[in-house]
Amino acid sequence: MNLTPISLIVGLGNPGPEYDGTRHNAGADFVKAFADSHFLTFKTEGKFQGFYTRLQQDGMDCHLLIPTTYMNNSGQAVRALANFFKISPEHILIAHDDLDLNPGTVRMRQSGGHGGHNGLRDIISHLGTKDFCRLRIGIGHPGNKADVTNFVLKKAPNKEQNLIQEAIDDAMRIVPELLDGQIQNAIQTLHSQPQRENDGI
Repeated sequence: MNLTPISLIVGLGNPGPEYDGTRHNAGADFVKAFADSHFLTFKTEGKFQGFYTRLQQDGMDCHLLIPTTYMNNSGQAVRALANFFKISPEHILIAHDDLDLNPGTVRMRQSGGHGGHNGLRDIISHLGTKDFCRLRIGIGHPGNKADVTNFVLKKAPNKEQNLIQEAIDDAMRIVPELLDGQIQNAIQTLHSQPQRENDGI
């Protein structure tokens, strides 16, 4: 079996208290939650342009990064850390919000386009490839393309926030498989989970 362990997990979002808890920061919220579950503390790391910490477990290292470059320049931080530790793209997982999935749904893929997501667009540009893993955390869609920017930069209502948190909890449960290189197993685990009901949102 060809194993591809994940050794860098990046959570996308925008820095600053005005963006805390907004839909666009779902990826950053996932990485924060995962770090908290392992009692890890982030520190500001200038050379990686973000908040950085590292999980050392069972002889493995997994680097965790939340860029502070703002979403549209996320690739600068990802490339800086990947180059420093010589991590190739197939060992990188990018956690991000996804308009095409309902709140409460989380999915994963090993490659693909940016789908209009500016953070992914910049990462693809800086890494020079689309072949890195993505953890897609559903936030829903406002229904009108013109409303997307305002939608993603706002906090979700409580019911939506709870669904997004449940999806983050689901995602944390498959991280051990990712660290072991069992990417296909992790994908199948997430994809076998039904979408949660979000009526009334």
